[in-house]
Amino acid sequence: MLDLFHVKEYGAKGDGATVDTAAIQAAIDSCHEAGGGYVVLAGGTFVSGTIFLKSNVYLQINPSATLLANPDIGDYSEGTHYNRYVNEKDMDKCLIYAEDASNIGVVGKGEINGNAEAFPNEGSIYRPMMMRFLRCRHIHVRDLRLHNSTAWTTAFLDSENIWCDSLDIRNDKRYNGDGLDYDGCQNVFVSNCKILGTDDNLCLQASSKDYPMKNVHISNCHFTSTCAAVRIGLKSVGDISNVTIQNCTFENVWREGIKIECTEGGRISDIAAQGLVMRNVTRPIFIILNNRLDVIGSSIGLDEMPEIGELERIMLSDIIATDDEEMRSTHYRFTDDVMGSPSFNGIRVDACESHPIRDLTIRNMTYTCIGGVNKEDIPAHYPKVWDMRLEHPEEVSENYYPTWSRTTFMDIRGVDRLELEGVRLRALNEDTRESYLIENCKTLNVDIKEC
Repeated sequence: MLDLFHVKEYGAKGDGATVDTAAIQAAIDSCHEAGGGYVVLAGGTFVSGTIFLKSNVYLQINPSATLLANPDIGDYSEGTHYNRYVNEKDMDKCLIYAEDASNIGVVGKGEINGNAEAFPNEGSIYRPMMMRFLRCRHIHVRDLRLHNSTAWTTAFLDSENIWCDSLDIRNDKRYNGDGLDYDGCQNVFVSNCKILGTDDNLCLQASSKDYPMKNVHISNCHFTSTCAAVRIGLKSVGDISNVTIQNCTFENVWREGIKIECTEGGRISDIAAQGLVMRNVTRPIFIILNNRLDVIGSSIGLDEMPEIGELERIMLSDIIATDDEEMRSTHYRFTDDVMGSPSFNGIRVDACESHPIRDLTIRNMTYTCIGGVNKEDIPAHYPKVWDMRLEHPEEVSENYYPTWSRTTFMDIRGVDRLELEGVRLRALNEDTRESYLIENCKTLNVDIKEC
């Protein structure tokens, strides 16, 4: 029984011109039929459309090899599931796909290149994701350069036992430049990854009650994004729980560092983040509990306004967040999509008065922000979070609005059992807004000092 298949033995040239899709797929199929093993790409650039990974087969891209996405959309198969956002059907196709498979992996010291420049930036089906795994078990993705995807880099869906390690992800050429996305997965281990992108670097979601997102371990990673670094929720029909984030660095993140959004009726609970260092992160912490249903960020299958869910037991500790002069600027995604500005800075926690967040602790945090905002230059009215099943005010506080902060450092509303311990705040420039506000909260302890 052979346990090693070289694609070149099946007709691939690795010359960057020949389309190698059929040869790579033949190697995977033969390896699978022989009981499993490694399909190895070595020596050159291999051009391919959709590859279907099979059980017990690892695709290995050696240091001398690049797997390059074919610019011909006709080489991308149907039947690779779909993107689960109602407004993002343009990303249904993908380069590497596996369904109901186990003991699989994409590994090696080489590069997978999504060939982003060959595809439109938005609004077209011609933007295949790099990888999608549906209902798979025992998945390894490691040691690779994952560059220039046309849309999300990865989507792990309803899967379990997933290891992503030592990845260099660069997804900064197109909209929807996510890095690692998990939806309804269990037992997830992410470590030693460097992620740069135009959207969420790492995302944990649950778009179905049947597949909770739980037991997630994120460590020793570095995040840079024109949008958010680590996002938990938004798609939160089901439950998300048991998440640890530790020993990570964040640099030049133009929206949120740690972003937790329970918005679709589920429960997000038992989240611990410790030992985080942030440089130039517009909103180091953003947490919201609400309900919303519109074309932005709603799960496929959610067809009515959900009852507001639950958000509880969140502990964030040992955090340093520091701005420098870069944060005087307004930052954009591409040419005109505003992501952040000095008036948008600050920690924000918010919830509907009738549905508070419970048990939130922020401990040992030093926050040095840019400041420099005149209170008279921002709107005086700051809307509240509403239960959208009951009424629809013209202005509500939600996930993407308001686009300004009424405080310099921290605005916390709607928390039952709030503890702030060892929080140190300093502004680099004079700011006439309130330093911080704590409203509609039941506090256990508040220890805040301005330096």
